[in-house]
Amino acid sequence: MEQTTARDMTFEVERGGEGPPVVLLHGFPETAASWRTVAGLLHDAGYSTYAPNQRGYSPEARPEGVEAYTMDTLADDVLALADAWGLDRFHLVGHDWGAAVAWKLTALHPERVETLTAVSVPHLAAYGWALAHDADQQRRASYIGLFRDGQRAEELLLEDDARRLIAMFEGRVPADLVGEHLAALREPGALTAALNWYRAMTPETDLPAVRVPTTYVWSTDDQALGRAGAERCGDHVDADYRFVELEGISHWIPEEAPGELAEVIVDRIAG
Repeated sequence: MEQTTARDMTFEVERGGEGPPVVLLHGFPETAASWRTVAGLLHDAGYSTYAPNQRGYSPEARPEGVEAYTMDTLADDVLALADAWGLDRFHLVGHDWGAAVAWKLTALHPERVETLTAVSVPHLAAYGWALAHDADQQRRASYIGLFRDGQRAEELLLEDDARRLIAMFEGRVPADLVGEHLAALREPGALTAALNWYRAMTPETDLPAVRVPTTYVWSTDDQALGRAGAERCGDHVDADYRFVELEGISHWIPEEAPGELAEVIVDRIAG
């Protein structure tokens, strides 16, 4: 794994391929390894990929304090990394929290993003609406209260050899990848840093519409994200928009359906 210095921190990065650049942002409780199969397929299709272990996940990019993990800060990290890689413009793909960061970055800096493929998490204003108005989404998001609890979350998630973190993957992610994700989160301070993304989160209901070509990918077996927010996502894209629904796939789309996702990304870039 390569290393890139940005904002006085050092980020681990999985890089590969040749061709137009695609930046891949992972979610929780995952690492850049979640993109490995998708990245390989993108290389075969003629693209280069950059998949960082984001703030808190890279050992040398793990500041203390909730205030270091705001959405603006996380989006600025990606811009700083792109600058370090020499990328003026790039195609952007994000899953879960990586999708949230991607929506934020694209809405505020459309001049940097060629296309957006957001996976699982819809535009943050659509998600915020669903959290406020849809009982199904409120139920699905009940785990966030635990993750924001700085007294109990780390202990509960790591006890019994991290059985609760393992259970989150529902048996849908290969065991070797789960092991790789959890090895990173067991490093000193890593799980707290990752949970600080939740603890720093604020409503983003006023986030502007995205103005670049966008595909949103949602899966019907997603335990965390319901249909209400997914179907409102397109209301917040002022550009060519596609909604792709994957039947029978869980939340863990990059690992469970890498072939389908890579095809969607290539279609968006080419389209």
